Amino acid sequence: MVIVAPSVLAARMAYVAADVRDVVRGGADWMHLDVMDGQFVPPISFGIGMVEAVRAECALPIDVHLMVVDPDRFVADAVRAGAQRITVHAEACTHLHRTVARIRSLGASPGVAINPATPFASLSAIVADIDLVLVMTVNPGYGGQSWIRSTVRKIRAARTCVDRLYAHDGVQRLVQVDGGIDVHTVGEAVRAGAHVVVAGSAVFGAAHRGQAIAALRTAADEVL
Repeated sequence: MVIVAPSVLAARMAYVAADVRDVVRGGADWMHLDVMDGQFVPPISFGIGMVEAVRAECALPIDVHLMVVDPDRFVADAVRAGAQRITVHAEACTHLHRTVARIRSLGASPGVAINPATPFASLSAIVADIDLVLVMTVNPGYGGQSWIRSTVRKIRAARTCVDRLYAHDGVQRLVQVDGGIDVHTVGEAVRAGAHVVVAGSAVFGAAHRGQAIAALRTAADEVL
């Protein structure tokens, strides 16, 4: 079954706690938080304090996506705040293996993200050391964008790679997609190989969040 991870970036900032509780009741699997620094991506979203605030409102796995320059600065604080999964960008890390090893040493599950223009081949030396590959299906930084369909090839490549590794070492690695995911695109993403779908506006922007999550699952299940 596909894992649905609503993105807190699309929640109402004045009502984050209530919105988070609503999507938890609606059947979300993970909570996804995009931490942005205004440098790696133009906007500044929220800091690690939001991770702690969301942790206080739900028991779901907290999936932190660091859209920041030099993410090592934030990793320890994110774990202390309650993050169980931390994903960094390959494009933002000078020493990616070191960053991934630090995340794991702190007790969190490491992931690596790549932007739409970054080839999947750039992860060939790191995939065996991580638990999640995040294929960005929009350029990071802003919610509500239309997904970039050409990224489907990278989703397929990521799934083929993690399946091959699973056959070799028995370790399950997940493929996650983030950007432009709604009932019209989730099927194509899952068909290409995504295990985890991040959905912002499609969930938090819906009048009935539980129904929105169920609709995403139904659309995904139709292609499985």
